[in-house]
Amino acid sequence: MTLDQRTREAYEVWHRSLPVDDEADMPWHRLLREHLDLSRDVADRAVLEIGCGRGDLSRWLASRPSPPRRLVAADFAGSAVSKGASYARRRNLGGIDWQVADITRLPYLDDTFETVVSCETVEHVPHPERAFHELARVLKPGGRLLLTTPNYLSTTGLYRAYLRLRGRRYQEAGQPVNNLMMLPWTRSLARRAGLRVTAADGIGHFILLPGPPIQLHFLDRRRFFTRWFGLYSIVVAEKP
Repeated sequence: MTLDQRTREAYEVWHRSLPVDDEADMPWHRLLREHLDLSRDVADRAVLEIGCGRGDLSRWLASRPSPPRRLVAADFAGSAVSKGASYARRRNLGGIDWQVADITRLPYLDDTFETVVSCETVEHVPHPERAFHELARVLKPGGRLLLTTPNYLSTTGLYRAYLRLRGRRYQEAGQPVNNLMMLPWTRSLARRAGLRVTAADGIGHFILLPGPPIQLHFLDRRRFFTRWFGLYSIVVAEKP
């Protein structure tokens, strides 16, 4: 069995164990909505959400008053796509083309989409740089990529280092691949893929103590400096 096959099998099992969430209100979704321009990025546009999981964000996009002209919701795991599509059918929500696709080998022609969205995905693939090149390839000139990923230039990154010193492996909710993404590197990967970065932002600052983490919400209001150290990060980039 190849690494890709092992990874795919692990994610198939992982998604089967999770419920469908209809809120699209995770911290990274809220950060993305701050930077998403519905008239520019969504209304009457060809939109790809890659790494859609069980489809909560894609369903939110499809339900906008001015929805995309074409909306593809794709994920590496067929079990996730199946769950999302079934839930959308039960809610009588159409307008979404559900597909199984690998972010590092997208089955779409060059210059296909006007907007590409990817939430919390590149940190879970073996080669993030390949993913960025694929995202740039399928994006039309003038189109925008909005990509969120954890930023381990944060207290959670210190926790990862602590686990490493203790000989333990960091896992994000049991997922098999957890790259050490940092916002400056994420921004660099977008630029190296030929995209022009227009925004880099981050929220989510925590004090990690025994028990539940303590979130310092006031730091989210001072982002000129603190954005580089927020756990939840976004890069917005445009294809020249």
